[in-house]
Amino acid sequence: MERQSYKGWLYLLPAMLFLGAFLVYPLIDVFIYSFEEGYNSASQTYFGVGGYNYSYVLHDPYFLQALKNTFILVVITVPLSTLIALLISVGLSSIEKLRSLYQTVYFLPYVTNTLAVGLVFMILFRKTPYTDGFVNLVISWFGGKSVDFIDGPYWAKMFVLSFYTIWVVLPFKILILTSALASVRQDYYNAAKIDGTSKLRVFTRITLPMISPTLFYLIITGFIGAFKAYSDAVALFGTDLNAAQMNTIVGYVYDMLYGNGGGYPSYASAAAILLFAIVLTITCINLLVSKKYVHYE
Repeated sequence: MERQSYKGWLYLLPAMLFLGAFLVYPLIDVFIYSFEEGYNSASQTYFGVGGYNYSYVLHDPYFLQALKNTFILVVITVPLSTLIALLISVGLSSIEKLRSLYQTVYFLPYVTNTLAVGLVFMILFRKTPYTDGFVNLVISWFGGKSVDFIDGPYWAKMFVLSFYTIWVVLPFKILILTSALASVRQDYYNAAKIDGTSKLRVFTRITLPMISPTLFYLIITGFIGAFKAYSDAVALFGTDLNAAQMNTIVGYVYDMLYGNGGGYPSYASAAAILLFAIVLTITCINLLVSKKYVHYE
């Protein structure tokens, strides 16, 4: 038994070394940097240790704006994208002819470059001196007023960012949910059909419980992905996200390191640790909720 345990740890050693070097060590390093006040990366010096970096970040209006944007993005995109993906997956599962073709069409945005998709969205929504954009053209057909979704009011920009984020994450969720629906045992559906159970009750009492582990996985990864959003905003609004009031927490960290106001690794580290704490808290809450609502065979 001891020999087998020794061999098991030996097999795990490469993965443990990799995780330690590229995950655990950087996390500890960032945590230390976040308490070093006035850290200079060039000279590797600092003039004090304390919580000033956290105080500065939590009172920085740019960080508070980024925090607000990130939470709004999370609250809107995670539930909506999961619900839409579930409905589309159920529809695809009920189609017999050309099912593979439809699945391929829905999966195409996932393999498309993020910036390329962002450019297309910018063309669709942005007003220029020559055109108001295709979306505003559709709005005008219904008698509405044109809106500048890229350089206009805050709610319009948040709508485009949320729409874009949902569009980008849908293909992956559809692929996973379609596979989960295909793995549900047909015996349960046959028994429900014999009993004359309605389709809605079959969906809520059989389908949802059976795919609840997959739904939980998508919700957890969706929360983590939405909290790490940055490239989506850059693709739509450019690199100066603070000027557009559309920065995210990850964008704030990047700006503190490399942006126009960069060169402040201590502030960036504090913001990164705050993001880590938020994501960890949300994940723990989801794990607690999953014990009641997630069912495993």
